[in-house]
Amino acid sequence: MKKILITGGAGFIGSHVVRLFVNKYPKYQIYNLDALTYAGNLFNLKDVENSPNYHFIKADIVDGERMMQLFDQHGFDSVIHLAAESHVDRSITNPMEFIMTNIVGTVNLLNAAKHYWKNDFEGKRFYHISTDEVYGSLGATGFFTESTSYDPHSPYSASKASSDHLVRAYHDTYKLPMVISNCSNNYGPNQFPEKLIPLFINNIRNNKPLPVYGKGENIRDWLYVVDHARAIDVIFHKGNDGQTYNIGGHNEWTNIDLIKLMCKVMDEKLGRAEGTSEKLISYVKDRAGHDLRYAIDSTKLQRELSWVPSLQFEEGIRLTIDWYLNNQEWLDEVTSGNYLKYYEKQYEER
Repeated sequence: MKKILITGGAGFIGSHVVRLFVNKYPKYQIYNLDALTYAGNLFNLKDVENSPNYHFIKADIVDGERMMQLFDQHGFDSVIHLAAESHVDRSITNPMEFIMTNIVGTVNLLNAAKHYWKNDFEGKRFYHISTDEVYGSLGATGFFTESTSYDPHSPYSASKASSDHLVRAYHDTYKLPMVISNCSNNYGPNQFPEKLIPLFINNIRNNKPLPVYGKGENIRDWLYVVDHARAIDVIFHKGNDGQTYNIGGHNEWTNIDLIKLMCKVMDEKLGRAEGTSEKLISYVKDRAGHDLRYAIDSTKLQRELSWVPSLQFEEGIRLTIDWYLNNQEWLDEVTSGNYLKYYEKQYEER
């Protein structure tokens, strides 16, 4: 019976991973560790919170002593590490928060795993989830592969690059068993509305401006979050020790084309005349250090572990829009901050 610590499990991607593992592996004990900052939301996991193999721990990975205590208390044999500060704009405003969580927090987990496992690495695994942004920016052609040199351009991507290097260093120095995956942009249900797709869905619904950086020519590869959770499942169970796997959606879109597609679908869903929502688009000064293009080559993952994405973007974006329109209570709670008061009452740190 495995005891898996999933960090950041109340967040966007983490909640989908927790749900998948709790439901798919009833003999595993799944421990969801989350600090419940602004982007952590236990409402994301209401459907599994009473499952006998699910456990929630409110804690911050920046607290190294607490991480040591938790490993000693629960005997984790695996870590799936998703906890991270992840919004580029916020990293530009407050880089230290990203350095503490993404770098120091990761080292705290590595130290706890190394200390508790005591070189008995049989059946152990430290799985670090990262981002394609560590690779920097692509031109009009080419793709990021697992051998692409790192070239981060924001405090966020630099902090994630640092954590990737540290995980590899612990493998090479201490033989800590690990895998890393670098993934393209995720979208889907439960994403905190600071990110482009949920933010613009909410703004379109409320007839608010749609601010587009520069000319909207930046290109991103988009992956439906459920497909990312499926990939994490496969890599955790079948990935080779010490390896990195890139996870991509094969869905490259310029920001402006993506936004116009969302406007079209939203007009259709809301019964508005086509073209109504496009009038909300406004162009603003470009973000500092804004990478032009990200695109992932996930051939290694497909070839070695037989994973492929199940949805193309046009289908996935309709499912995503439907979810947000049908879960207005969730969105209202998240944007109002009322859920933080709920946590203060229901989940005292222990």
